[in-house]
Amino acid sequence: QVQLVESGGGLVQPGGSLALSCAASTSGNIVNINTLDWYRQPPGKQRELVASLGYDGSTNYAESVKGRFTISRDNAKHTGYLQMSSLKVEDTAVYYCNIEFRFRDDMTWNGWGQGIQVTVSS
Repeated sequence: QVQLVESGGGLVQPGGSLALSCAASTSGNIVNINTLDWYRQPPGKQRELVASLGYDGSTNYAESVKGRFTISRDNAKHTGYLQMSSLKVEDTAVYYCNIEFRFRDDMTWNGWGQGIQVTVSS
């Protein structure tokens, strides 16, 4: 029923900024986003949780990105975001979103974006 489509990745120089989006492919029965999480997997490394947005809007960030990344959501657009600033080479990774939606029948669905490459290089 629902797919998550990520966009906004690409190549950026150190110190630059990128904004990632994670949008639901359908929206007719979605009420809002329950939770939003962004993960990343650097080359040759394990996937790690970068940022989380909870039911109540609370946020948590990995120490490595704290102060540089901002997680947010737009319930009307059924879209989650990750604004990344002051990017470092170490931020290079494939980024994945995970969203739990709540539907009009009070059912929930959890899914993953396809992954999008962010490359920080001079």
